[in-house]
Amino acid sequence: MTGRTADPVLVEIVEGTLASVETEVETAIARTARSPMIRDAHDFRAGIHDARLRKLTGRSYSALVQPVVRDFPIGTMRPGDVFFHNDVYLSEGGIGHLPDLCVTVPVFHEGEVVAFVQAFGHHDDIGGAVPGSMPSHARSAFEEGLMVPPIRLWDEGVPNRAALTIMTRNSRMPDSLAGDLDAECSACLMGARRLGELFGRYGREAVEDCFDAIISKTTETFRRELLAKIPEGVHVWEDYAEHDGVDEPRLHTQRITLTVDHSADTPLTIDFTGTSAQAKGPINHAGDYAGGVFLKKWLAPILRNLADTPERMAELDVNEGVVPLIRMVFPEKGTLLTPIFPAPTNARTFVILRLLGVLAGVLAKATGGRMPADQETIRYTGVYGESDDGPYLMREVLGGGSGGRWYADGEDTIHVVPDSRNIPAEFAEARWPFRVERLGLAVDSGGPGEFRGGLGYDKHIRMLRDASFMSIADRSILSCWGVNGGRAGRPFQVTVDGVEMEGLVDDFPVRAGQVIRIRTTGGGGWGSPYDRPAGRVADDVRDGKVSFEGARDDYGVVLTGTLDDVVVDAEATARLRERLRKAPPAAFFDRGPGYPRLSGGLPHAEVDIV
Repeated sequence: MTGRTADPVLVEIVEGTLASVETEVETAIARTARSPMIRDAHDFRAGIHDARLRKLTGRSYSALVQPVVRDFPIGTMRPGDVFFHNDVYLSEGGIGHLPDLCVTVPVFHEGEVVAFVQAFGHHDDIGGAVPGSMPSHARSAFEEGLMVPPIRLWDEGVPNRAALTIMTRNSRMPDSLAGDLDAECSACLMGARRLGELFGRYGREAVEDCFDAIISKTTETFRRELLAKIPEGVHVWEDYAEHDGVDEPRLHTQRITLTVDHSADTPLTIDFTGTSAQAKGPINHAGDYAGGVFLKKWLAPILRNLADTPERMAELDVNEGVVPLIRMVFPEKGTLLTPIFPAPTNARTFVILRLLGVLAGVLAKATGGRMPADQETIRYTGVYGESDDGPYLMREVLGGGSGGRWYADGEDTIHVVPDSRNIPAEFAEARWPFRVERLGLAVDSGGPGEFRGGLGYDKHIRMLRDASFMSIADRSILSCWGVNGGRAGRPFQVTVDGVEMEGLVDDFPVRAGQVIRIRTTGGGGWGSPYDRPAGRVADDVRDGKVSFEGARDDYGVVLTGTLDDVVVDAEATARLRERLRKAPPAAFFDRGPGYPRLSGGLPHAEVDIV
């Protein structure tokens, strides 16, 4: 902090400019990239950081600048430089798996570095044992693809052709990789020029004072509006990944002990002690670097659910201002969150997504349920094979339903990555040898509750040629848990002509004419389903979100008629609900039927559910 007071009008101008530059960078990437994952699914994001390596923008999480500055001191950087890395263990926790490629461009003003523009995203293929660089049964990082520590990919505006040749030679999709990297480098260079103009217009001192003000505002807003709602004390919750691709399915624990002390400079302590040992398979996440600064910014959006209104929640960005509010305590090396190189990490979403739910769960316990139920909104599915144009790879990241909230139902088919989307059926059918016969909502997938969990996708793909199916997905046994009497949602499921697949699959053969049916997860419900007004249940049936049977069995609502004319039988519903309410009340957290089938959790796990 400089001690100077920034002009409040200029703060608004600078904040708006940062958001505009970030959006312009992302728009440029989306319009010029080559791969469906980047261009169409939009599985990438940009970020802006200052010369002190602090993240200034807060619409989305992003990688870190720390590993670049560690290996290339700021004083050695020159205009036109572009730095690149994807090495998980040398990224200071900012990169989770090798397909996430990161480019970083320094911003110059009067010959000195004053900021950084960065972009990273999930690319089609960077080598490794299987197409897509996510081998579900990997036992080592060396099976997952090409590892690149921070390098200077462009030197004063001149691309390093040797490095680009090495990377594209290792990729099964070299043209897409080259096109995506060119798009990202060019977009970040453009963003750096735009940001440089801001410094040129107002001067370094004034702009950096605004950076301080933007970050300080976030710190104070989170402390005053959000953290103040969490009672002081110690709160504990844990959840599980269900398989790692190598061992038989079992509970791989992620545990958070949350200590809240409002009088402390750092009011929140998140202690991960009790997290399971690192897995043999690829579900590990290297999070214990740079003080856990990536995980702090990754987890902090959960705190926004404590805002007074949904509208206020949407206004709150997560930038570096959240970092001083959180202290992280990591277990010793050799756990899911502190893996030892070369432990594989390509399915690390099983851990970092689950941690979002664990923090939401511990806050739900602390606040009496004023948090959403659980959700699981990333899973990778796809097919690969031969078409008339040669080898192809279709990899899609499909979302799922979010959890019911204390004031509203969950959202259907969302994705944790902002602005991401499914691949349009028309585009897919024109590019790859299959037909999309259905893309809709998975009926009854949302967890029953006073506020229903959001629904997942129901997607049917008929193959026109022989191919291989792949999947990287959790929650195929365990469900997204419900809160405060709400019930769990339906788990992820894939069938090929009726044969159910496991969640982790590399190369299941699919014959021409066979149908792959993908049902993604539904979010957990919030509150007792018997408190949901019968008319709203009837609306859900009419809208195709709940079946007649689900209305009766899950909500105690008896309906007659047809989808065009749904009628509530009020007397039968009253009798049925009266009988159902006499049953023992549901647990505060409902994990669903898959939980008892697995073993390996900590002895106190069920105690903490109560």
